[in-house]
Amino acid sequence: MASRREKLEGMLQSSPDDQLLRYMLAMELDREGQCEESLQQFQNLMTATSPYVPAFLMAGQLLMRLNRTTDARQVFQTGIRQAELQQNSHAAGEMAGFLATLTPASA
Repeated sequence: MASRREKLEGMLQSSPDDQLLRYMLAMELDREGQCEESLQQFQNLMTATSPYVPAFLMAGQLLMRLNRTTDARQVFQTGIRQAELQQNSHAAGEMAGFLATLTPASA
């Protein structure tokens, strides 16, 4: 029986531009402990022609878990701007909340 990851990868072969499938794959990679692969999938979603806002939130949280605070801060800041551009105040607020929990950048 195919794993969830294998099923997602199979579906992506026929729909390579499906952002939801790419997001689900990134989440599955994170669940499997494949953090760098997950981050790469999130990065692809964040830099797409139409950035996928949930990817910013999840990438930021993953970076926080990896103690990559500076990277997490940057992802949240960019994600907030993108969420505002897409009129997604809920996502912007969630990311602002996570951003507020990060220690300030050293001067």
